[in-house]
Amino acid sequence: MKPYTSIAELIEMLESEIVSITEQISTLKQEPKSFNEQVIFKYIDTASTGKTKDFVRSLGVKSERGSFFSSGDVSKLIKEGADDISPDLLAIARKVSSMKNKHGKLR
Repeated sequence: MKPYTSIAELIEMLESEIVSITEQISTLKQEPKSFNEQVIFKYIDTASTGKTKDFVRSLGVKSERGSFFSSGDVSKLIKEGADDISPDLLAIARKVSSMKNKHGKLR
């Protein structure tokens, strides 16, 4: 929790967090609008580039290079994004990645 100077400030911060969390939930309830969003949703679901790579391979999709999709391709998609990925969804994926890198395995 961030430092605060009064109860009113604490309430304001908590209400802001509620709005942010509600928006994230709304984003996660949406259906993927593109293949790249489907990949990002899978990453958020599993918190694993390896499991996401396996999912993409099971669909028979290859990378831009024409080879099998790799964990690195998933990481690159999360880091660089794509035009057909919602910025809000990408922010959630990056948050998951950051949490995983900071705290190790999430599950």
